[in-house]
Amino acid sequence: MSVSIKSLAQVVPSPRQLAWQELEFYSFIHFGVNTFTDKEWGLGDEDPAIFNPTEFDAKQWVDVCKSAGMKGLILTCKHHDGFCLWPSAFTEYSVKQSPWKDGKGDMVKEVADACREGGLAFGVYLSPWDRHDKRYGSSLYNDYLKDQLRELLTGYGDIFCVWFDGACGEGPNGMKQVYDWDGYYEVVRELQPGAVISVCGPDVRWCGNEAGHTRDSEWSVVPEELLDCEKIQEASQHVDDGEFSKRANSRDENLGSREAIKNKPSLTWYPAEVNTSIRPGWFYHASEDDQVRSLEKLLDIYYKSVGGNSTFLLNLPPDKRGLIHENDARRMEELGSILRATFQDNLASGGRVTASESLDEQHEAERILDGDQHTYWSPKEGTERAVIEIELLEESTFNTIVLQEHIATGQRIEKLNIEYWANGAWNKLYECTVVGYKRICSFPPVKAKQVRLTIAESRWCPTLSAVELYLSPQNNE
Repeated sequence: MSVSIKSLAQVVPSPRQLAWQELEFYSFIHFGVNTFTDKEWGLGDEDPAIFNPTEFDAKQWVDVCKSAGMKGLILTCKHHDGFCLWPSAFTEYSVKQSPWKDGKGDMVKEVADACREGGLAFGVYLSPWDRHDKRYGSSLYNDYLKDQLRELLTGYGDIFCVWFDGACGEGPNGMKQVYDWDGYYEVVRELQPGAVISVCGPDVRWCGNEAGHTRDSEWSVVPEELLDCEKIQEASQHVDDGEFSKRANSRDENLGSREAIKNKPSLTWYPAEVNTSIRPGWFYHASEDDQVRSLEKLLDIYYKSVGGNSTFLLNLPPDKRGLIHENDARRMEELGSILRATFQDNLASGGRVTASESLDEQHEAERILDGDQHTYWSPKEGTERAVIEIELLEESTFNTIVLQEHIATGQRIEKLNIEYWANGAWNKLYECTVVGYKRICSFPPVKAKQVRLTIAESRWCPTLSAVELYLSPQNNE
């Protein structure tokens, strides 16, 4: 292995990555001219006159997001068609030319303000590909995109995320653009240093698909070469030089295990985001009103993404009225109700906890039950295996256990087993590989007063900031 286990354990997130991870669950809002043409990708020749969401209500969007327990919203300020949802000074192809609010509206401002009032973090999506702008394919276009970034990052308050994809097709002149990624990043870092740059960016990694598929072992510490994965994909996938196929790919199932990272020259903290849509499409289509994902499927993705060391970015496409459709809104309320009911009563609170070893008084085992995610238990440095036992205040029935590592000091746990005491013996309950920011363990209900965690493998020394027990009505079979 190119790096030592100790140095591997000490790869840590930036403050902006930590803040982003704690949001856990947030929305994508795809809205624009495609909503009115019934398309997924516009051609860039759409008449701005078609954009007229007569019942647009940003507060309704925010309320729907909050009903599901989401903590943020990312708006498609400009998609591949080039139409801008704010009155950009650098193009006429925007809401300025639409009948909506007589051309005097600014949808980005209204959504940003509604998010701020509702307590949601606000993020922006800006498509690098532009099928309308005639500058596309030249250095002038890179300047144009940076100018638009400056508008979005200075006029709408704090931004938690700038979301780029790597789409790179032809513009109206038949040319393709060589994107100045480093230049885009410089603008973001200068104007919104607290914002993560996602997917085609150095802060947040695409999970590798748009279907909601998740990995059983999602590592945040991965080969540094993955930072460029989505940027080089389109340009490199047709080149068979014998090297590209050997590169780590965001679609690979195993990105961060000891086997996957051995012989890699450098590693980085590059956590995953799971993004998918509540419907088959990303933009609204009336034909999909009866194809909203089921509550069971959304819960499954939530548990495997938020509960699998990722975040969950769920797209909610507003309709032509400018409202999130009733079917989608109803499903979000159902999802939020289940999540609130599940995680409202931590059965481990007030319990007694012991560990086979602790580093010092500041890292005693009881730290995992104190409700403070910034405190944590840890054994002595170099101790890679440990056992923790929790005794509840009373015998309780539970079917969900939430585990959290103290990721500010790295991601360490590689294999963990959970048992419960019943009938005079320890009984197997659950086993997993990584924990990371959060691992949600689901299983058929058991009744017990004692639970034992065995950390069988870890990097240098493990940490745990929380162990919580719940009874979920959804899993209570």
